[in-house]
Amino acid sequence: MKRNIFATTLGIVSVGVIIGILAPLLQKLGNPGNMGICVACFIRDIAGSLGLHRAAVVQYLRPEIPSFVLGSFLAAMIFKEFRPRGGSAPIIRFFLGFFAIIGALVFLGCPWRMFLRLAGGDLNAIFGLIGLVTGISIGVFFFKRGFDLGRTQRLGWGAGLVFPVAMAALLLLRLVFPPIPGEPKSGVLFYSIKGPGTMFAPVFISIGAGLLIGIIAQRSRFCTMGAFRDLILFRQGHLFYGVLALLCTAFVVNLILGQFHPGFPGQPAAHTQAFWNFAGMMLAGLAFALAGGCPGRQLFLSGEGDTDAAIFALGMLVGAAFAHNFAMAATPKGIAPHSMAGVIIGLVFCVTVGLTMRRK
Repeated sequence: MKRNIFATTLGIVSVGVIIGILAPLLQKLGNPGNMGICVACFIRDIAGSLGLHRAAVVQYLRPEIPSFVLGSFLAAMIFKEFRPRGGSAPIIRFFLGFFAIIGALVFLGCPWRMFLRLAGGDLNAIFGLIGLVTGISIGVFFFKRGFDLGRTQRLGWGAGLVFPVAMAALLLLRLVFPPIPGEPKSGVLFYSIKGPGTMFAPVFISIGAGLLIGIIAQRSRFCTMGAFRDLILFRQGHLFYGVLALLCTAFVVNLILGQFHPGFPGQPAAHTQAFWNFAGMMLAGLAFALAGGCPGRQLFLSGEGDTDAAIFALGMLVGAAFAHNFAMAATPKGIAPHSMAGVIIGLVFCVTVGLTMRRK
């Protein structure tokens, strides 16, 4: 029980391999193209299903997201790593999550989907990768100059349970009010009747995959942002090996399943505006760096009782709603009328935070 094999190099590689297998399989079983797993896109769909935005083509309560949190929660409880904590600049973390998802939705994907897009042959994701590394590098610049959001403090168990219980409630809603073919609403939930929101894997397979990923990611501390941060800041490649394993494995599985289609135009849920693919992921990468983890990592931390990570996740949920309600989220046709403003405001916010939040 004390030995954590997932904390080894072989362990982190095995986690990348498992995710690299599951994501293309979820796509094959019904999830959107090159989107077997995408934290940003799935949170956006959940926001739509809850009625927080009215983009009718992206409304579906995707069970993978609450399952990530619950899987992490189970692992943390089993291995006695559930430690409720918080209080590290929560309002800043909320807006970091808010702007992170705006950047991700300008690119059309989180870092996980960026690698899955590359593994599926979407060459537009190359510009997103460059943007992500650039954003994280800016974050490293701030780290070296004393950036700090402040210490967390221990909290009571109740505080740490709030977010996992909320995720369990979301999962229960999905099971109680499943989508009805041809109907835009089922009980209290909204569902797409056309577009990516109608594409999903069988619910219990999605739940099982989400729980498994939540468990192994919690044990391994898997994080795409952390992989590049550690490589740049410490020249340490432990987490990066896991990310590389994800990319390579997903590429091989896509080849086997006939899901590899290389090129720039015509890629699923992607646009070809290179600069905004770069800029969107630069904003997202900077926000993830300042918050201390990619969106998946924030969900896994929230399952451990980290209320600051839960606040970041709530910021993403609200940001996803704003991105569509205020025409900032891109579409396969290109960026939206206010995407530029969203990215610029987000970068100004993140740079201001990086410059002003420093250890005394």
